[in-house]
Amino acid sequence: MASVLDRDSAFENIPSLKAKTLRINLNPDIYGTFSEIGAGQETARHFFRSGGASGTIAKAMSAYDKDFSDAIYGVEEDGRYVTESRLKKMLEHEMGLMKERISRKKHPERLFFSYANTVATIDFSKRYKGHGWLGIRYQLDPEQEELDEIILHIRFKQNEARLQQETLGTVGVNLIYGAFYKYDKPRKLLKYLYDHIDKDTIEIDMVNFSGPNFKDVDNRLMSLQLIRNDMTDAVMFGPDGNNLLPAAELYKKNILALRGSFRPVTKVNTDMYHKSFDIFSRDPSVDPDHTIIIFEITLSNLRASGEIDEQDFMDRAELLCSLGQTVMISKFQEYYKLVEYFNNYTKAKIGLTMGVNNLVDIFDEKYYRHLSGGILEAFGKLFFKDLQVYLYPMKNAETGQIMTSNNVKVHPRMKELYKFFKYNGKVMDIIDYDPEIMDIFSRDVLKKIMNGEGGWEEMLPEGIAEIIKEKHLFTRKLVKPEKEKIETKGYPIHKTKQS
Repeated sequence: MASVLDRDSAFENIPSLKAKTLRINLNPDIYGTFSEIGAGQETARHFFRSGGASGTIAKAMSAYDKDFSDAIYGVEEDGRYVTESRLKKMLEHEMGLMKERISRKKHPERLFFSYANTVATIDFSKRYKGHGWLGIRYQLDPEQEELDEIILHIRFKQNEARLQQETLGTVGVNLIYGAFYKYDKPRKLLKYLYDHIDKDTIEIDMVNFSGPNFKDVDNRLMSLQLIRNDMTDAVMFGPDGNNLLPAAELYKKNILALRGSFRPVTKVNTDMYHKSFDIFSRDPSVDPDHTIIIFEITLSNLRASGEIDEQDFMDRAELLCSLGQTVMISKFQEYYKLVEYFNNYTKAKIGLTMGVNNLVDIFDEKYYRHLSGGILEAFGKLFFKDLQVYLYPMKNAETGQIMTSNNVKVHPRMKELYKFFKYNGKVMDIIDYDPEIMDIFSRDVLKKIMNGEGGWEEMLPEGIAEIIKEKHLFTRKLVKPEKEKIETKGYPIHKTKQS
């Protein structure tokens, strides 16, 4: 009968933390270091307590003093220590020492790893609940020169430092165990990070896989899993396809956000972006060097046709990344929630670029019935301080009339409220739009592509049609998540080595 530890099905029993650490400790090949800054030796503690740790732990350390930490890992120019760059320096340094100090001739089967975290727990005033970076750099084959790496960022939701420390230790164990025993199932590995942890104790808002055994892992899809699994409310990725930490990207920045389906991205989308950014950047308070442009897609938009089609998502991401854009996927169906999220990280200027139809929806009361303060509560959050809406006109399909902020029709009860924001400069028309592209709609382009029709190429930005044709975007069948498989190589760790 198979051991509980070796089962892997939808109904598998979750190994205890002791079982996980003991399995690693009893594997004579797995050997590495633990470096934990800011929240104690919480992860290493689990390995020490389970027994047999001498065969796993080469070194466990915690460099709390900043001067001492700087002497080991180098000085941080910005003075910040809970950062991804600090984590990577820790992983690099410790792995370098492993290779330098452990003889390969003496230990030819050893699988080296370096686990590290740099964390700030809740402060005394309990205003900031804390966050941290965790990562592991490791081998799955002793002859593997290029190392694999998993890095993630967490946010604490608990109100006691002790509880946060315990949670950190649990996540650390789950990460190390998953890295060695679930590396070929990265989607499940993400879910297993929450083993023995309540969902409301931490938020995982960024993860990146890299290395030879993750060469087939697209980190944008891993971002999508964080949203789908309710691990976080929003994720971001850059033009290179790697995931970004929203808090770091948005911190104290001016933000211009453009929401859309981008299925596919059209000339209208790029015209909206360029024209609104031109207005936004001319504002005296906006420093272009501290400004970020975000193309945002809501999770509800990805579910517009039912279940999320991951291939469709990847096709949209492919095009936006090719245009050099930063993309956000969020759970914020209402605009005020998006703005509220931005306000967690910046007090600088925020701009929202949208079409007339989006503005009409914003002034529809039905979206705010769940709020005790109704639409007034939502608008108090939406038009927070230095926010402006840049309105792109729309042609009325029946009359041919160009709809702008001056002739848009909102519900009669909303007219006075709309006038208030309009005349206080919160809504600004984009007047230098391109009238030749007013009849372009993503849904029409998509229909032509899927039906194999022509004539859609000129509706898209330069180079986009070529990418769609070359990579057959929006025409391929859905690759179901459950069929995801990364080829395994029968590494020694998969042999049951337990006494």
